[in-house]
Amino acid sequence: MAKIKSYLIASHFGPTLLVTAITFILASNLWWEGPAYIIAFGIFLGQLIVGWTNDLYDFRDDLKHNRINKPLVSAALKPAELKRAIFIVLPIAIIVNLFGPLGLKAGAISLLGIGLGVSYNFYLKPTAFSPIPYALAFAFLPAAIVIATDRTPPLWMYWAGGLLGMAAHFANVIKDFKEDKASGITSLPISLGRITSRLATAAFLIAATIILHSAKPNTTILVIGIIASTLSIFAPRFILFKLLMLVALLDVVLLVSAAGELIGLRAV
Repeated sequence: MAKIKSYLIASHFGPTLLVTAITFILASNLWWEGPAYIIAFGIFLGQLIVGWTNDLYDFRDDLKHNRINKPLVSAALKPAELKRAIFIVLPIAIIVNLFGPLGLKAGAISLLGIGLGVSYNFYLKPTAFSPIPYALAFAFLPAAIVIATDRTPPLWMYWAGGLLGMAAHFANVIKDFKEDKASGITSLPISLGRITSRLATAAFLIAATIILHSAKPNTTILVIGIIASTLSIFAPRFILFKLLMLVALLDVVLLVSAAGELIGLRAV
């Protein structure tokens, strides 16, 4: 059990579980629970791969900053064990995504999302292009589920997903800004600076909230989203990430609700 727990921690289990849950809820709104479980399982496998490759790439930097909460740093896992897990899970993820309910077209888009995550970990993280994988992956995930139902994703879904992805990237970097800068990781948020990155994150979240509100009006979420995003510009570090996650979660609720109401269940 301890080993399994270490593998889950190395996958960045919080975000992995969140993305999987959102996928299941969205798929349930557009399909029904049966296919939704399989779709969510395929996404879960992809998130495992993205999280594990991230920990592999960051291993030396995590050692440098003594991040003993990471299984590789605490020696709960060895790099070879994590690599072996990736090679076991990868073919299963490919099969489930391509030959499950998503189908070949949407499954390929889902696999592209995995590829974007891995490309961020190994190539784009220390560059000015660091937000691109986040923006594309967040836009493609809900779109793939809609495409799998033989319908065309609305533009607001792409825009809202992309903006939420950008916000997630900037918020994640802001959380570890000091450590990343010390390590010489020149991602776009690091290059722009802490204050500009806070402003950008708030702007992305406000824009996403407005777009989702225009698709499915919800004044309460709109007001809370704008106020919380604005407060995040000035908030102390210990509450900053909580404010950003609050807005992001409200936006996800609005996105799922809008998808269910405006697109609806697939006819069977």
